[in-house]
This record gives sequence, C-alpha cells and structure tokens, in this order.
Amino acid sequence: MTGLSTLDETVFLAAPLRPRGKRGSLPLVLPLVHGGSARVECRFEVTGPDDAPVIVVAGGISAGRHVLANHEDPTPGWWQGQGVSLADCRVVAIDWIGADGTLDAPIDARDQAVAILSVLDHLGIHRAAGFIGSSYGAMAGMHAVALAPGRWARLLAISAAADSHPFTSAQRTLQRQAIELGERLGDPAAGVSLARKIAMLTYRTPDEFEERFSDPVTVIDGRARISAEAYLDAQGLRHCQRINPVGYRRLSESIDLHAIDPAVIEVPTTFIAVDTDRLIPVDAIRRLADAAPHGRFASLSSPFGHDAFLKEHEAVAAIIQEFLSPQEPAR
Repeated sequence: MTGLSTLDETVFLAAPLRPRGKRGSLPLVLPLVHGGSARVECRFEVTGPDDAPVIVVAGGISAGRHVLANHEDPTPGWWQGQGVSLADCRVVAIDWIGADGTLDAPIDARDQAVAILSVLDHLGIHRAAGFIGSSYGAMAGMHAVALAPGRWARLLAISAAADSHPFTSAQRTLQRQAIELGERLGDPAAGVSLARKIAMLTYRTPDEFEERFSDPVTVIDGRARISAEAYLDAQGLRHCQRINPVGYRRLSESIDLHAIDPAVIEVPTTFIAVDTDRLIPVDAIRRLADAAPHGRFASLSSPFGHDAFLKEHEAVAAIIQEFLSPQEPAR
C-alpha cells in the first residue's frame, strides 16, 4: 500500500451521499477506568440501510458521530471523503464521551469502547462486520475488540500504536498547558486555539509546509509574519469554535493514557502506518502488528503525515475496500 497517490478532494466531495440516517442519545453510567462512575449521555448516529453490514467508524479526538451526510443531517460528515467506500455499510458512530466538556475526569480509550458497545446493545446489534478506527478511534477500537472479541469480525486500525510515544506525549502536554494558560488569563478560547496550532505541527509534515508556505517572511505592522501563520490562525479559530477547553484537555489526556497489550487483540486486525507520521512511529505500529495474534501490517506513503487518513481519499478508500472484502473468511 505504498506510493498511492492523492485524488482531488472534489471527486469525493462533489456529490455527498444522502443515505438513511438516525440519531439518538443513550444515558449511561460508565465505570471509568481511572476511578469512579460517571453519568454521561452517549450521542450516536447510524447511517445506511438497516440490512447492511454494520461497521463502527471512529476518528480522531475532533471527530464525532456525524461521519457521512444523510437525510437526518445532510451536511458533510468528517469522513465524507469515504462516502463511496462506506456506501454499502450501516455505519455506527458516537460523539466521544467527554468531548462536550461535561465529564471533567480522566477518560480512557477503554471507556469509549464500553460506550460504543453499549450503543450497539441499545441498537440490538450483537455482531458487527468490522470496526474502522483512525488515530484515537483506532485506540478505542483495539479496546472494543479486546473487551468483546466475539462481537467483531475484524478491526482496521489506522495510525495508532499500543501506547503513546514519550516525545508525542510531551507535545500534547504543552498543548494542555496552553489551554490551562488561556483559562488562567480569562480567555479559554485563545488557549484552545493555541493548543490546536501546536497540534497542527504534529499532524502534518515539514515537507508539506515547505511546499505550501515557502514565501519569505514579511514585516506587517512592525511584526514579522510567516506565510503559514494565516493557515494556523484559521485552524485555531475553527477548532475553538467546535470544542471547549475541558473536552479538548480530557481527550488529549486520554491519548496519553492509552495502553493495551497486543495479545488481547484477538480478532483479525490490519494495522496501517503512514511513512511520514510524526505522532505514531511506523516501527511502533509494526511491533504492534507483529505482537497481535492475528495482526497484519501495511504502510501508506503520504506527504500529509498523521492526517493522511483525512487527506488521502483514494488510498484510504482502497484500504477500506480491501478490509471490507477480505480474502479469508472472518472468524
């Protein structure tokens, strides 16, 4: 799966699908991994025909239940680029527990997995054809198949390892400190914005920035301004409008709290690494695949780093198509 090119986004986004959609909210009492129980509302969305194979889809900490446009919500979903590849599936997704800021406590990816399994119970789904997780979603997916291996045919885990690398944990710590600084200064939104700007430098790559933002530094109003600054400002502004400081901080922590023994991932699993990913080293994913009982490793070449699952529409579609059409029957 190396060397796959990027197809123009307009090919995938020009005609968003409008399948059947259903939304709901499930009240839960979650026994949190890191102490105590919490009353939460787990919001979910189901897209696609009732008789189609069920696929749970989960993305990064900024993703939510709205994966694909549908009749219930016709706006483009966060993974609208995969609307065609997921067209024949019944897609189930949730808003991450804690994303709304109502749970100000340490949240583990295993807690998210329990919430997902609870939603499947609520929907009367006893077995799913697969779980497709990217980034944080892949972490939750590993825990979901470990908790209930008999309920899943297979797992596709994109850009996630068995635990967090100390260097990337340090980077996320700085993001959380930026949020806390904004709160102390009375401007929480500014803290979230700055945290997101820092995060963007870990999601993308130096090569992409060199290609896109190579214009010379200019002086505007007595201040040096780099060509990437407007892009970073826009990313920060957009993010602080869609997530609150508590939700961002707690989900960021959750990534660092993630840890799983590969031996407990007992279902057939394809682990995908991106060669330029600055957050999840390729070797860490390869080790995870080698240690998982039914693990398979594959790599994707992309200039977009960790964000490749959001940007490489054609390449990721090919990965999903192969995942949904396995050569060997699922257990």
